[in-house]
Amino acid sequence: METTETQVDVLVSEVGPRDGLQSISRSMPTEAKHRWIAALADAGLREIEVGSFVSPKLLPQMADADEVVREALKIPGLTVLALVPNLKGAERAHSAGAHKVTMPVSASRAHSMANVRMSPEEAVEEVRRVSQFRYSLPPGRRPSVEVGISTAFGCAIEGQVPEDRVFRIVGMLLEAGADSVGLSDTAGCANPVQVRRMFQQLRREAGDKAGAAHFHNTRGQGLANVVAALDAGVRTLDASQGGIGGCPYAPGATGNIVTEDLVFLLEAMGLKTGIDLERLISARTIIQEALPGQPIYGCVAAAGLPTGFVYASGKAVIPQPGAPALL
Repeated sequence: METTETQVDVLVSEVGPRDGLQSISRSMPTEAKHRWIAALADAGLREIEVGSFVSPKLLPQMADADEVVREALKIPGLTVLALVPNLKGAERAHSAGAHKVTMPVSASRAHSMANVRMSPEEAVEEVRRVSQFRYSLPPGRRPSVEVGISTAFGCAIEGQVPEDRVFRIVGMLLEAGADSVGLSDTAGCANPVQVRRMFQQLRREAGDKAGAAHFHNTRGQGLANVVAALDAGVRTLDASQGGIGGCPYAPGATGNIVTEDLVFLLEAMGLKTGIDLERLISARTIIQEALPGQPIYGCVAAAGLPTGFVYASGKAVIPQPGAPALL
């Protein structure tokens, strides 16, 4: 499917090569990462979070982030995103050439200390430092600074997180210079009513700087929460191929929502993503080959596309009879 000139209604941001892989104890070989990211882009994904610039002592799975970013930059039309926890990480990401950096700021103090060894207030100050660093760079070489507020809907350590605390942090991040602020359901606590309410408030307070929705499917609410976020005006959604991922510092958290299932939902609802589901499902084989035995998930990959399925663009797909499901 040709996607480079197609207008999309919803941007699906793939986070598997970062959020997914960092939660797996084994490291995917660098060459396999290159092939996987290229296959995801070939399927039509326009934004991929390819790695995390953290200490390799803490996350050896991300030790090759510089090389992965540089290779991904060779793919035409792809926005290359990387996670950075602090200014040092942002400097490395900039040197590698990342188009965007995303920074985790948790609404839960306990999760923040476990995840980035900083209080939420200290994490906000790192966002300020990165924003200031970005503006010291030449125009055209300034990465966008995005923030996803972790544990915005609840914390596996602290439990309920007050919504007024979340929006106090939103205000602090906007003042610190973040280009966009999104909300993340790190522990899989969110429900659709809560999601709709909080993203509506985020849009009121952040305006066009209201960012992505990031859902985990820990309690099976992921796609229901997607629909609620869409109702609230969200148009960027994070997802991970095969549902791999989680958070090492959110006990009990399982993977992100499955990219394949998300794309099917959006296209079936008449929302263009620019993504070819058949190519996307085929890309799963790279995970299976590079990480043998690693569980990957997804209803659409198991069941296949319905006969006569039509993309929101009007393109019809006729699955091959008897084709084996990609489990």
